[in-house]
Amino acid sequence: MEKTGDTQGCQTKNKEDIPKSSPFDFVIKQFQGKRSSSGKRKEQPSAIKKFFSGFDFGKSEGKDGGETEETEKNNCSADDQSEKQDLSLNDGPSHPVSEAESPSGEQRFNQFMQKLGKEPNSKNLDLNNCALSAADVTELASLLPFLPELEEISLSWNGCVGGALKALTVQLHHVNLLRVLRLNNCRLTAEDVTSLGEAFGIVPQLEELDLSWNSNIGGKLSLLTKKLPKGCKIKLLKITDCNLTAKDGESLAEILNVIPNLEVLDLSINKHIGCSMKVIAQDLKNVPGLKELNLHMCGLKQDSLQGLDAALQHLAELRKLDISCNKEIGGSFKDAAAHLANLKNLEVLDLHQCCVTEEDVNVLSQVIPLLSSLQELNLSSNKNVGVSSAPLLGRLRFLPKLKSVAISNCGLGEESFSSLAEAALHLPELEILDLSWNKCVGGNLKLLLGALKLAREIQVLRLSSCNLVAEDLALLTLLTQDGHLARLRKLDLSYNNSISDEGWMVFCHGLAAFKELSELDVSLRPSSCRDCGTWFGELLAALTKLPALAELGMQRWVLSESQRQQLESFNQDNKRNIRFDC
Repeated sequence: MEKTGDTQGCQTKNKEDIPKSSPFDFVIKQFQGKRSSSGKRKEQPSAIKKFFSGFDFGKSEGKDGGETEETEKNNCSADDQSEKQDLSLNDGPSHPVSEAESPSGEQRFNQFMQKLGKEPNSKNLDLNNCALSAADVTELASLLPFLPELEEISLSWNGCVGGALKALTVQLHHVNLLRVLRLNNCRLTAEDVTSLGEAFGIVPQLEELDLSWNSNIGGKLSLLTKKLPKGCKIKLLKITDCNLTAKDGESLAEILNVIPNLEVLDLSINKHIGCSMKVIAQDLKNVPGLKELNLHMCGLKQDSLQGLDAALQHLAELRKLDISCNKEIGGSFKDAAAHLANLKNLEVLDLHQCCVTEEDVNVLSQVIPLLSSLQELNLSSNKNVGVSSAPLLGRLRFLPKLKSVAISNCGLGEESFSSLAEAALHLPELEILDLSWNKCVGGNLKLLLGALKLAREIQVLRLSSCNLVAEDLALLTLLTQDGHLARLRKLDLSYNNSISDEGWMVFCHGLAAFKELSELDVSLRPSSCRDCGTWFGELLAALTKLPALAELGMQRWVLSESQRQQLESFNQDNKRNIRFDC
């Protein structure tokens, strides 16, 4: 489809193009059917338009003369085409194109969105992953004067935006109500970052800026931050995986005093920024309303954690703290958890894969139970959580608001698992429980029986690689038949090669009781394979009674030709759309 910007009527011409004769003379001649040379005919429509240029032919209201003139200059090719069509009509007079026939700004915008397969929305411009070209970005920029109510622009996952952003940013003054700008994975260049920084002054209402997954920003963040006006309204700033350097960290620290309204700061997956975390932490006091701080995989070290703890005393409103996948902070919680306990509003704490030591577990056993608002806790991939004699897991009973508990790969022993099971009796709002990769669960799932009976809200249960046995599956089946686990939506039983065919048979026989189940995974370990037993028939029979099921994982189960045919025809035969991952 042709770009609409190339098919609009030209509104004005240069002065030298205007014929010396009166425009009315031309109209009279046209009416009388008199002919003239082709060279003069090309000029005549321009004369008509020049004469009527002071009249309103449905132009957008609220635009000043300069904006109208600029729009007119950008829209000239359609009239040239119309003039050529007039010249080709040798019989009869030509008819000049009226301005009223040119598409309005709204029509141009609608055509542009239609070309991209999107519904027009004058307030929310969502063009994520639309394969935009540089020409598309330029065309979009020309449409901004017609979108005065625009509040959100999302251009994420369009690589060709990189290098073309300036065409857009220079037009942002037309959309001064803009609140949200998302430019994830756009391959932004240094020039783009500079032009974006220069635009901050003309979008005074901007509250959310997401620049994640633009690796070229690394080392150039100052081009953006030095242009931020003091007291700007930014509430959300995401710069995930942008290859930020220690110098960028210092630039970031400098702007914290000019964005006092900041509520969300996401610096995750910037492994080199940890070196400047102490500097950043010192200036976090300037954003006392911060609610989310994401430092996942930021290369934090022990001194980084100490500096961060000192900053926490100024962040009483913090709701989410993610310092996961920072392996070098292990062993530093003794000197860096003093203010963590004071975060009375903290709802999410993610410490997975932090290499916590037994001493750290002792400290956390004293601190975590004091986080009275905590709803999500992730301690996964910290082996010492399971082997420590500290009562951390048992003390989770003091957190009755917990909705999600992830203790995957924590080296649980029977004693620590028993403590967790007892604490779970006091977690009535539990929705997600992840015990994967803890071998002691196999054969001991009965310890959780009481908790699972009380967990009426549980929706996700992950028991991957837990050495489960037939008895454990029978227990799950019994619970559902008694009306428990009624809201369960996701059940992960993968990598439990220890379950016998008899165990799978019992499970599949009772599977139909999981009425709301949408995802089920029974895959085998990557290094193994096994013939699918007679329980396969029971499985297919149960699937017909699970209306919500959308995905079934069965990797590395070897199906017979007959079983494979049954699986391939299942959706068609039963008018379903289950994704089988085999």
